[in-house]
Amino acid sequence: MTLALESRADGVVLKVRAAPGASRERVIGEHGDALKIAVQAPPEKGKANERIAAVLAQALGIGTRDVELVSGATARDKRFLVRRLAPDELRKRLARCGEPPSDPR
Repeated sequence: MTLALESRADGVVLKVRAAPGASRERVIGEHGDALKIAVQAPPEKGKANERIAAVLAQALGIGTRDVELVSGATARDKRFLVRRLAPDELRKRLARCGEPPSDPR
């Protein structure tokens, strides 16, 4: 992945491109140096931002408390702080989002 990640003392800042009002919620993949995330919520009163944080947290396998919007509250291009993960681990977990589920046999 060629995502632009910014390491900080309290976590990693990830650029996100929002796609509100989608038919289903999911991590779509890379969009330039950002991660594109689709959510069903409309871009009203922070609803889409809350859902983006939840979808991102679920994709990374962390709690929603560990994902915080740091900029872009009213824009499509946003920056989220992800706590508890190093940049390499964050990339690894995001790479798994696009993989098919493993065979349970």
